[in-house]
Amino acid sequence: MLCRELIEKLEELAPKSLACDWDNPGFLAGRGDKEIKKVLVALDATDRVVEQAGREQADFLLTHHPLIFRALKQVNDANFISRRIVSLLQADISYVAMHTNFDAAPGCMADLAAERLGIRDGQPLEVTGEVKGMPVGIGKAGVLAEPVSLDALAKQVKQAFELPFVLVYGSEAAKGPVSRVAVSPGAGGSMIRYALEQKAQVLVTGDIGHHDAIDAAAQGMAIIDAGHYGLEHIFIPFMADYVKRVSGGSIEVIQAEPDFPARVL
Repeated sequence: MLCRELIEKLEELAPKSLACDWDNPGFLAGRGDKEIKKVLVALDATDRVVEQAGREQADFLLTHHPLIFRALKQVNDANFISRRIVSLLQADISYVAMHTNFDAAPGCMADLAAERLGIRDGQPLEVTGEVKGMPVGIGKAGVLAEPVSLDALAKQVKQAFELPFVLVYGSEAAKGPVSRVAVSPGAGGSMIRYALEQKAQVLVTGDIGHHDAIDAAAQGMAIIDAGHYGLEHIFIPFMADYVKRVSGGSIEVIQAEPDFPARVL
């Protein structure tokens, strides 16, 4: 399968038109006419991931977060971002990112996260577009099959996303059982107001600051911070399976080695 043909399949799943205006997903580096035999799927194009792609002799790197986010005025080895681009080009590795288009697309990040937590009747937290007349967007809000305590929900988040730890804010705001829950993988500070509007008792997200957390609790909503990587690493196995399926097994797919960026001592 040619690079451009694989990109077409990725676009069918999560069209670039669903991405937020500030985002930069898509075909970011490489050759569209390259024959793709091996794909590496990762969350970020870190030095470790780029080195793995070269070591494994991958033809194609697929990540969630775009390596090129802001304009690059030079592409050389003097900058840590452009140095990775140089390494990919030297190894003839084509590179594509699927970011907020994947977050919002039906069946992708928001739906996957809600499914792992057993959230039913989910509606987008922040509506950013429409697919076949149905609203799509960032995050999901809905109800659990059965009410649970905040601590039980936190343990469920750890188990569902295979996490070493989570942070729980606002226990005083959720003293009784909770049933209405919102989830927004990634950085969720900007999603607090949407979760409050949808009357969520708990928001499961990542990258929450101190003041955002205590302000949410003051308004009656607890927050479970499961980390940015912690919630979004589900992109990796899902897209690995998708690439295998749409290529009819003609492409070998490998997954980036687990790389949780934080640990508790």
